[in-house]
Amino acid sequence: MANIKELRGRITSVTNIAKITKAMEMVASMKLRKVQARTMAFKPYTREIRGQMSHLAEFVGQDAVLPLFVAREVKTTGIFVVTSDRGLCGAYNSNMMLKVTNYVREVKAQHPDRKFKFYVYGKKGYSYLYRRDYEIERFFAEPPLDKAGYPAAKMVVEDLVTAFQGGGIDEVLVGHTAFESAARFAPNLEPFLPLTSAPEPGIDSEHRMRLDYLLEPDAETVLNRMVPRFLETVIYDAMLSSFASEQAARRMAMKGATDAAGRMGKELRQIYNRARQESITKELLDIIGGAAAVS
Repeated sequence: MANIKELRGRITSVTNIAKITKAMEMVASMKLRKVQARTMAFKPYTREIRGQMSHLAEFVGQDAVLPLFVAREVKTTGIFVVTSDRGLCGAYNSNMMLKVTNYVREVKAQHPDRKFKFYVYGKKGYSYLYRRDYEIERFFAEPPLDKAGYPAAKMVVEDLVTAFQGGGIDEVLVGHTAFESAARFAPNLEPFLPLTSAPEPGIDSEHRMRLDYLLEPDAETVLNRMVPRFLETVIYDAMLSSFASEQAARRMAMKGATDAAGRMGKELRQIYNRARQESITKELLDIIGGAAAVS
């Protein structure tokens, strides 16, 4: 059993750690409330523009010049991954990267010649891929995710579209953590480019017929103007959702750490009390033994 002085030091250390993790939990909760409101307010707009895109694409003929809709043989896949810049958020980053690496492994098993290029937002994802020798085409270091706004999403889209149109990559996937609530968020990997004209899931043909309307000057022109905004919206939604998930994961991790520190502190105090009681009892026995020997 550890001595009393050592136990007292351990109790102090655990108490201090609990104070730090409690403070970090409160900070994460405050940030989560702010970004959650932004995330949930932005989702209806994202759903609406997705529906409009899928609907407008049905009006465009086969001869339309829409390079972002053209699918080609995939030799190189680009993956845009959103992770955090800081740790202490549980398995948030490892779950996201596990989703990505599992996908890469599955594709490599079927297509050994397939190449992958990564576009990364977040230091944790960059360090994970760099240590494993993946090809990182672009690391977006500024602005940090907690300060990134719509211009940052526009910057990402410009890089991805340029690479796709230039032939550097043949398809683009977006890996982010989809935020549903403070307790529900999961890593997600979804296609981004080339765009598809498939109708939005959940909308039947009868409903799509009721949405028909006249387009001026024509569907191709409207769609070409709408595509950049759509792509920026999808990326910005992924960044917002990932940041909200990061804060939710950090809040849960810090709460778990605070609770664990509380349990550990309680156990250490019990051990300390027993050790102190044993020390007092031993001293009393020594005194009684000494008195008995003198008499």
